[in-house]
Amino acid sequence: MTTASSPATPDYDLAIVGAGPVGLALAGWLARRSATRHASIALIDAREPAASANDPRAIAVSHGSRVLLDTLAWPADATPIEHIHVSQRGHFGRTLIDRDEHALAALGYVVRYGSIVQALAGAVRGTRVDWLTSTTAHTPQQDADGVTLTLDGPQGGRTLRARIVTNAEGGLFHEQQADAGKHRRDYGQTALVGTVTVSAPRPNVAWERFTHEGPLALLPLGGPRQADYSLVWCCTPDEAARRAALPDDAFLHELGSVFGERMGEFVAIAGRASFPLGLNAAQTLVSGRIAIVGNAAQTLHPVAGQGLNLGLRDAHTLVDTLSAQGFEATALATFNARRALDRRLTIGATDTLARLFTIDAGPLPLLRGAALTALEFVPPLKKVIARQMMFGQRN
Repeated sequence: MTTASSPATPDYDLAIVGAGPVGLALAGWLARRSATRHASIALIDAREPAASANDPRAIAVSHGSRVLLDTLAWPADATPIEHIHVSQRGHFGRTLIDRDEHALAALGYVVRYGSIVQALAGAVRGTRVDWLTSTTAHTPQQDADGVTLTLDGPQGGRTLRARIVTNAEGGLFHEQQADAGKHRRDYGQTALVGTVTVSAPRPNVAWERFTHEGPLALLPLGGPRQADYSLVWCCTPDEAARRAALPDDAFLHELGSVFGERMGEFVAIAGRASFPLGLNAAQTLVSGRIAIVGNAAQTLHPVAGQGLNLGLRDAHTLVDTLSAQGFEATALATFNARRALDRRLTIGATDTLARLFTIDAGPLPLLRGAALTALEFVPPLKKVIARQMMFGQRN
């Protein structure tokens, strides 16, 4: 193996930093492409693969992402979303999205973070990808022919050189720096998350309820009784801190008063946690021979559950482009151009929803209610919006 002292001969064609779902999918897809079967790929992550095995966080995966992931791996315990109920608290207006309207088996799926990471990790292990675990990468230095990374790992410090480097590291909004070249917005909201159990479940129904504090989402988790739901309750930081300190009974009572009685009573909560919400989106995905995808490119508000799905489309388009054009800076420029429209529409829609439904003054609540109701009477418009959420824009 050559090192940075021989810049004309990189160690790898591609080095991927970050082995979360997006980084794993990128490595797996690229390794399996017939046109790139001889490509050398390094996957670098600070953790061991088993570290996420029991991570209970739930993620919404769209039908379009399921189609992409089916070519690689799919977790066995995914729960289908067959219907989505959208409403706003204290005002009229609601819309229903049904799988039959789109002739699909499901609109999307709810998967546990640990399950999807383990499924994708299994798929990557069956390839020639060099997986460097318990290893951190930093100080990228690039020139006309490649990028040199400084690595710290079990064997000490060293350098690694690749033709192309992709940053796929995740991270939450409050953990990320306010880098130049990124559009950053603090929503003044905190997400309370956990797993709740209801007394009268509605199997395979996902709920999005907008309140003046922020959206409240319940995602079905399946299970023997299908009574468990993943909760994402967005509210002001002060209210989040107060509610986080409540005993379970008091917390569930408040949750029931906000959500309503559509699924009976909330009878249990487990795994309560909270984190601040914001937008951190890069204006461009490429700098020379370095690309960013997933949360490294855009951290979104959880409303509509678009974060992972947008990241997977980033990764899949990057694989398409590298397969067609090779591991050159020109290929990354093409990739950046191909992703522009989808990112602009998805980030813009998520940002608008996160802010628009928290304004409770003037005629806005009535206008929102009218818009939600109108979707029921204009099926073509509802279908266009739903398909954007499921598939995005691919080119």
